[in-house]
Amino acid sequence: MIRDLWLVGIGTGSPSHLTLEGVQALREAAVVLMPRKGDDKDKLVSLRRRILEASGSLARVVPFDYPERDPALPYAERVALWHDEIARRWKAAHDAVGIPGPVALMVWGDPSLYDSTLRIAARLPSKPRVRVVPGITAIQALTAAHAIPLNTINGEVRITTGRRLRDGGWPEGAETLVVMLDGECSFRGLDPEGLTIWWGAYLGSGDQILCTGPLAEVSDEIATMRAEARERHGWIMDTYLLRRG
Repeated sequence: MIRDLWLVGIGTGSPSHLTLEGVQALREAAVVLMPRKGDDKDKLVSLRRRILEASGSLARVVPFDYPERDPALPYAERVALWHDEIARRWKAAHDAVGIPGPVALMVWGDPSLYDSTLRIAARLPSKPRVRVVPGITAIQALTAAHAIPLNTINGEVRITTGRRLRDGGWPEGAETLVVMLDGECSFRGLDPEGLTIWWGAYLGSGDQILCTGPLAEVSDEIATMRAEARERHGWIMDTYLLRRG
């Protein structure tokens, strides 16, 4: 039974993104649950293990296989059932080893921003005490990599997803838009007039790639870079900022 669950934000792939609080949490955890997402994403496991080693953790690493979402189901139902199954696999993996003490999960970016780990934790039947250790978000890593401020003076910032951008277009009144979880380059569906994009993938890691410029000029270039990088690495994590004017 999981009684204490620690969700540790690990940034965007660099061991240097782990905060001192995160290092201490991984050192004090008894168990670290390690997701396996298929052979094509082995590098994700390697990155997690490298971050764990850098922290000096002696926790027992317990792997579990990540389930797939059922594409035949409506989106909300598909995600809800997927979360239920992930929680079940957390419990089964932990129960199989029976080690008492805090259980840690290493969460990309920050556990509270565009991540569902907290929602999944709420599904655990043991209702554990949940501790969140903040991490560097993809948004922070993106603006730092491009050396730009997130906002203009007195300007509004909106954070959204590729799905919402694709379905609803540019939000009315928005000046700066940060787009997360976009696997389809939804920016290509926008009218590019007056829009500038700052895009980045594998932010903060040795594989980091960046591109910026007027959307009309770099849209196709980014789509090509993204496809090539995904093919080369077997996975990709990217985000981008769009600004009007």
